[in-house]
Amino acid sequence: MTTIVNRENKQIYRDGDTLVKVFDEKAYTKAQVLNEALNTARVEETGLKIPKLLDVRKVDGGWAITREYIEGKSLSELMAENPEKILKEQNILSVNACIAWPEKEDEYLEKFVALQMEIHSKKCPMLNKIKEKMHAKISASSYEATLRYDLHNRLEGMKSHNKVLHGDFCPSNIIVTPDGEYYVIDWAHATQGNASEDAARTYLVFNLNGQKELAEKYLNLFCKKADIPKQLVQQWMPIVACSESVKNKPEEKALLDSWVNVFDFQ
Repeated sequence: MTTIVNRENKQIYRDGDTLVKVFDEKAYTKAQVLNEALNTARVEETGLKIPKLLDVRKVDGGWAITREYIEGKSLSELMAENPEKILKEQNILSVNACIAWPEKEDEYLEKFVALQMEIHSKKCPMLNKIKEKMHAKISASSYEATLRYDLHNRLEGMKSHNKVLHGDFCPSNIIVTPDGEYYVIDWAHATQGNASEDAARTYLVFNLNGQKELAEKYLNLFCKKADIPKQLVQQWMPIVACSESVKNKPEEKALLDSWVNVFDFQ
């Protein structure tokens, strides 16, 4: 097997036409791993283009999920590639070509939003509900009781939908094959519910990655394509920021606090 990713709590290997994700048994419970596999299997049944789940088993004491290996690059890699390097390799470097490169980012962003909207068009009744998950996250956060109470009330007032939500929809979770096919990966956080929550979380991820300009372009494009008022997405922002805070990452605290404490987020 060839190592693709080696992180503190998980390792990802390629074994021929399959990809094996091995979880550290001290960091991930059996239930967490099996839930990711179950989510993947359920989403696979919707007909969305995702790598097929093949196996769940124990490997070196930890649980492992095996799925199809998809050859290609992540959308985040493609969006970040140095245009000058690419154009030099293709012997077509020119001033006009470099100036035109931002149009490629817009093209990728259009496809990114279209993929997210395709996910939201699906139904999967057996997935957990986003409201239940968010209530649990708010309760588990370290914010004071008064703020948690306000967030619970805000969440309860949100419209209940049953759309499939990815839960971590970002360019790094999209694989683009050499022939231009797009596959969405990593369904550990999939739920069903309101599409505005999923958009708010994607917007948050861009901001946490320091991509503020791209975050604004994304939000404007999503709301336009989905015909959703921006205010509906913004109403979810304090809730998704609170839910993200339970990861307890010091480098994210200041940004998350600023979102959570602006209750009437504009």
